[in-house]
Amino acid sequence: MLGPALVRVRSTVGFLAVLGLICGALAFAQAPQGQAQGQGRGGRGGGGGGAQRAATAALVFKVEWVRPASQTGPVPIVQENVGDSSLELKQYGPAAKQLLTSGNPGSATAPFSVWSGECEGPFAITFRHKNNYVDLTGLSKIRWVTKTSGFHVVRPVVKLADGTMLVGEYSEAHVPMLTQTEFSLSGVRWIKLDPARVVTVNSGAAGGGGANEIWVLNPDLSKVDEVGFADLMPASGHGTGGYLHIAGIEVYGKPVPR
Repeated sequence: MLGPALVRVRSTVGFLAVLGLICGALAFAQAPQGQAQGQGRGGRGGGGGGAQRAATAALVFKVEWVRPASQTGPVPIVQENVGDSSLELKQYGPAAKQLLTSGNPGSATAPFSVWSGECEGPFAITFRHKNNYVDLTGLSKIRWVTKTSGFHVVRPVVKLADGTMLVGEYSEAHVPMLTQTEFSLSGVRWIKLDPARVVTVNSGAAGGGGANEIWVLNPDLSKVDEVGFADLMPASGHGTGGYLHIAGIEVYGKPVPR
């Protein structure tokens, strides 16, 4: 016969085992559907066959400035300053021709870049991939290295497949030094840009009328022809009055064959 103490021990163990099974069943039932399914299929940390994770956007193209052997000192930028031969340099506004090279290749403190101090008016610089359009929907983003002076800011610019040019409300300003940052394009609002004068213009029917007619409502960024940057202010010349520095640009999205 079992003693009273041993009976009590086995009874307690049995009760705790049953209680554990009940709690486990309740926790499984209350778990989110995707998590419960994922664990049931051998997933780790709620993965497996449960909720799908969003894929990150891929690097579509990268702008790196290079200095050909024919150049010495600051000179106006040309196609040969774009390291990737599959990218075409596009310049908008008379002042775009005044954008100069700056810095030294390989320098950690003053890398080879472009500088807008001599630009006497607004300008836009874009890049067109020879083989692909760019889908900038979803998780698309831009990563760039910028420096500014005065009230100048760097703004993103896109040219759509139908020729419409847009400038984004997003702006970047980094006065002390060249700084690498990135931003998502999903929340950016856009205004139509006149490519000849590089000034914002009324969006017309695309703005939906009314007080918000300046904004282009829901632009289709699934087939972008060119991507780049703009400065909507004239620069102040040499010195620290007002300018942009751009040392590199990376565009993330999806390539769309032309």
